[in-house]
Amino acid sequence: MYSESDLQSAIKAGAISQSAADALRSHVSSVNATPHVDEEHFRLITGFNDIFVSIAAVILLVAMGWIGHSMNNALAGVFVAATAWGLAEYFTRQRHMALPSILLLLAFVGGVFGSMVGFLTEYGVLLFGAAIEHRLGAVLIAVIALITAGAAWLHWRRFMVPITIAAGAAAVAGTIVALIIAIIGDPAGMETILLMLMLAVGLALFAFAMRWDISDRSRETRRSDVAFWLHLLAAPLITHALFALIGVSDGGQIGAATAVGVVAVYIVLGLVAIAVDRRAMLVSALAYVLFALTFLFRQFGAVELNVALTALVIGSALLCLSAFWTPIRIKVVAMLPDSISTKLPLVGGGVATLQPAS
Repeated sequence: MYSESDLQSAIKAGAISQSAADALRSHVSSVNATPHVDEEHFRLITGFNDIFVSIAAVILLVAMGWIGHSMNNALAGVFVAATAWGLAEYFTRQRHMALPSILLLLAFVGGVFGSMVGFLTEYGVLLFGAAIEHRLGAVLIAVIALITAGAAWLHWRRFMVPITIAAGAAAVAGTIVALIIAIIGDPAGMETILLMLMLAVGLALFAFAMRWDISDRSRETRRSDVAFWLHLLAAPLITHALFALIGVSDGGQIGAATAVGVVAVYIVLGLVAIAVDRRAMLVSALAYVLFALTFLFRQFGAVELNVALTALVIGSALLCLSAFWTPIRIKVVAMLPDSISTKLPLVGGGVATLQPAS
């Protein structure tokens, strides 16, 4: 299996012409009956060797972290980060292996973050006293997150793994939120404030993801992969904050009006997902709409079959949406003003009627 980045690399190397690559994309789209741009490809596994190397790398990283921890709390993260960078020099920079590259990036960023947390655990009492004041703790978290973001930037400059931008963006977002908390202190209604901050961060990350998507509307370069991971990061932040703010919580009791509101919000999120041609929003909000529909079926008397009926409705709806994704998207994008539709990922195929992507 070859990804878009592989095709672009082959074109740059002269192994295949641009026209041949375009013909290959058209052929695959015609065979799948789905335009290439709507498939939302991203590179994860190219073969079982990716899994094999990933397992070996995880074992080695755990061992290095364990050895470092036995010496000093701060050294656990240092050892993991250094090992991850060294492994990336071969498996990412030379072998271009997708899954190991993702794991090594996460290990590097996590190691950098963990090393600073470990340092505070080891020496924080000596530096800041037995109890770290609330605002000082938030400032320390902001500093740690900012340094982690800088480490992610260095990793991106060296290896350019698509998920790195999402990791760096998460660290920057953590820095901003921690600084805001340090400024406002610990006022009443802190939970609501945190949810609003989460929503704001999610929307900002979504906008950042769309910026990468706009720069590659045909989804043929690494920029599309970067956008994928950013959407994957933004979606749960937006959906969790939205549904929590309207009163939905895991295992809690909700009213019929709230349940209907959850379904309505999910439909709106679904239209946004279709328009931008990204499915992360639909997946991240799935648990909430399942919870709401289960409640509604129970309210209408289907007590014994409420879970089964919910699964039937949602499963059927999502499968139909997948089968008719392209023609539905054509209709949704057609209803948008040109100022918006011309910046969205390309609407592929020009399909005008509802034909299943069989």
